[in-house]
Amino acid sequence: MAKYSRLEVINVMSKTGLVPLFYDSDIEHCKSILNALYKGGARLLEFTARGDFAEDIFAKLNIYALAKLPGMILGVGSVTDAASASRYMALGANFIVTPVLREDIAIVCNRRKVLWSPGCGSLSEIAKAEELGCEVVKLFPGGIYGPDFVKAIKAPQPWTSIMPTGGVSPTKENLSQWFDAGVTCVGIGSKLIKKDANGDYDLESIETTTRDALQIIEAIRK
Repeated sequence: MAKYSRLEVINVMSKTGLVPLFYDSDIEHCKSILNALYKGGARLLEFTARGDFAEDIFAKLNIYALAKLPGMILGVGSVTDAASASRYMALGANFIVTPVLREDIAIVCNRRKVLWSPGCGSLSEIAKAEELGCEVVKLFPGGIYGPDFVKAIKAPQPWTSIMPTGGVSPTKENLSQWFDAGVTCVGIGSKLIKKDANGDYDLESIETTTRDALQIIEAIRK
């Protein structure tokens, strides 16, 4: 069962502006990355469930976060059907992110009052998602549409909250483009969760880049 209400999740998304996302099949790697993100100031994580036994890994990671990292909100991404969404919510997922708009997922998440964010690529899909109760729309793949698409959506629908994922970089230039266009938050994966030359996760870089990105977002919004 989710520890955080959908309103609490939305507030943290809006306040921090950053949703890191990653997947790894090794629980110890996951814990190390989560710690680095937490030390850098992140308070949200989208665990992209893309591998075998991902449910087991998420369960262990969420238990760890609840015990060791106060205020860290874990959700699950890459969810493609209602059954999977229900299983992850039973394991304590605080939000569900999907690559496409799925009404069946909307129904099971709304039933439990858990935030869900569907991947949308048109104004019609966004409007449909909001009719189904979506609070934060995932623009995916964000890099294909770009900040100008966000501006175009916000003109007729200023109430729409958008989270671009895919093609977002933790740089001042890129983040400024997105937030100036009106996004609520951004999802960043491989450009934040980096590996070093040996193929190992660069935990120091992850922590530093997270902290810098959050400071950039805060400065842009002032």
